Amino acid sequence: MQKIMVVSLGPGPREQLTLGALERLRGAKRLLLRTGLCDAARYLTEQGIKYETLDSLHEECEDFDDFIAAAVQKIAKAAARTQAVYAVLDALSDETVAALLRAYPEQVTLCGGAGLALPLLQAAGAQLPVRVVSATSLTVPATQDGLLVVEMNTRMLAGECKLKLAAWYGDDAEALFFPPAEKEQRRCIRLPLCEIDRQPKYDHTAAVYLPALPLEKRQRFDLWDLVRVMRVLRGPDGCPWDAAQTHRTLSRYLIEEAYEVSEAVEQQDWEHVADELGDVLLQVIFHSDIGAQYGTFELSDVTTAICRKMMDRHPHLFAEGEDANNDATWEALKQKLRGQTTAGAVLRDVSDTLPALLRAEKLLRKMEGLGIDPSALEAESPALGLFREVRRLRGAGLCAEEELQILLLRMIERAETRENAGK
Repeated sequence: MQKIMVVSLGPGPREQLTLGALERLRGAKRLLLRTGLCDAARYLTEQGIKYETLDSLHEECEDFDDFIAAAVQKIAKAAARTQAVYAVLDALSDETVAALLRAYPEQVTLCGGAGLALPLLQAAGAQLPVRVVSATSLTVPATQDGLLVVEMNTRMLAGECKLKLAAWYGDDAEALFFPPAEKEQRRCIRLPLCEIDRQPKYDHTAAVYLPALPLEKRQRFDLWDLVRVMRVLRGPDGCPWDAAQTHRTLSRYLIEEAYEVSEAVEQQDWEHVADELGDVLLQVIFHSDIGAQYGTFELSDVTTAICRKMMDRHPHLFAEGEDANNDATWEALKQKLRGQTTAGAVLRDVSDTLPALLRAEKLLRKMEGLGIDPSALEAESPALGLFREVRRLRGAGLCAEEELQILLLRMIERAETRENAGK
């Protein structure tokens, strides 16, 4: 298979064709255009430059996925014996180009040209940073940045984008809609987001721009919004209590919040669970912000550590070569990564700051992984019966700490019920 050069034609009008792109198109031995329905294609015809288009594939294919597969097959066939040039409006947002790169990473080269975004962003008066995405591959959050959605080909696609965006921006958020046009200077219509799928026409030149939302106007929030909230709270004019906290003063709150999550799960109150998990996440962001201030660690150290840990402990999913066939147990992988070569080292690794019931359960799990019979290690103690009960509950698939917490909660509730009944 020969090389495939991908060239961007630009937003559509001939004026947006770059000299470099035009030279590539003139010199092509085999030239394919994703669509001939643009002024740039008409200009190539006027210049006597021969080309083929993929327009007929749209009619032949059942859906967009079929079209992408058929487009890749046709382009690859064209490049079987001679170098081919494939021209699209914007190579960076085009789904067929992305599929080509996945299928033939060594043969495909992006050779420049103007993209779709620049004239639209200029008309919108946008300020960087801005995310630019294709309507067919829209993912939302990151509402901290402006968002330009290009290639809004159909009303149905516009409706799908509206549903995704409205959850984050709200139906009434101001959107700048660019109707279909091939003019060099684009105009936009300001309208509520809920109306982007109610416009007269759509084609590959239609787009919508959403400016970044101020924090206080957002409908939903992502992780980076929480980071920003924390920076405000601990900033110069923020909350004195938040600013005064340290790793040590905060440590007990994480334990408390974790127990409250467990209680909410037991009650199967999922809205409450989400709320309590938010409190746990707040503690992570809180510690990370303190760490960034004092140079102990920052959020990227936290995410790097956990991602590396999960990938290292699942080599069958993430590793290559011999490591990919590693069928060692979770515990064995942890011991290897931590350099633990003796049973004593593995057991001493269980933190002595854990509540006793939780520590007992974790030690039992470690012993099980090491093939140790806990009864062979038992020593005389008034607490021996309690240890055996933890073991019995673990054998039944229950957590002793959680079960005791649940029992205490129910006892409190019964006391309240009796008290109320006596009034």
